[in-house]
Amino acid sequence: MAKNILIVDDSATMRKIIMRGIRQAGIDNADFKEAGDGVEGMQAIAAGAFDLILSDVNMPNMNGLDFVKAVAEKLGTPPPIVMITTEGSDEIVREAMRRGATGYLRKPFTPEKIQEVIGPFLK
Repeated sequence: MAKNILIVDDSATMRKIIMRGIRQAGIDNADFKEAGDGVEGMQAIAAGAFDLILSDVNMPNMNGLDFVKAVAEKLGTPPPIVMITTEGSDEIVREAMRRGATGYLRKPFTPEKIQEVIGPFLK
């Protein structure tokens, strides 16, 4: 059974890199939906269910921290949400977790790191 993964990032190139990294990590049973910011991400969530959400932090319209909070408020018990960003400060990590994120992956990343961080959520 394929896993539904939502990738929320304002860079179309980064969304493709994330998808390729997930496949290179050996996770090939995934169907991807893409969103360019938190607003589009919320529209995708309203339209379907996801097994995993991957979100950037710095985005226009609705940033990743606000997106995570909105998802948690809308769904009550959201799917795992992993933040993927260059924003690597401990303060940002703590705030993302406080708002509902379940994991954190810093750019640049390797397929091995993807497997380590998101693999357990897709079992």
